[in-house]
Amino acid sequence: MATVYQVNKGVNRSIEFRGIKAQYLLFLAVGMVLLLLLCAIAFIAGIPAIPVVVAVVVAGYGLLVAVQRYSKRYGEHGLAKKLAQSRLSQHITTSSRSVFTSFNSGKYEKE
Repeated sequence: MATVYQVNKGVNRSIEFRGIKAQYLLFLAVGMVLLLLLCAIAFIAGIPAIPVVVAVVVAGYGLLVAVQRYSKRYGEHGLAKKLAQSRLSQHITTSSRSVFTSFNSGKYEKE
């Protein structure tokens, strides 16, 4: 009798929900929780319900559209790569030539 094994397809695949991938799900969840807290604080402060609900719905829709756009444009790791690229300097500035003249000291030459 042969043993039957199930194949787990997509083991290393990232999480995706309705086109929103990986860390963007976290961004969306945190944004929605913050909107919920903002709504609760506004109700406690005594602001009328209709303007609060309208503002939260509009902000939630804007958050959803923005997260979907970032997920589609940058992909799973693209936003992190874009943020890392923006931290790189465009030019290297130095006030001394000793950094560059040490390359010719003979230490690095082949024998």
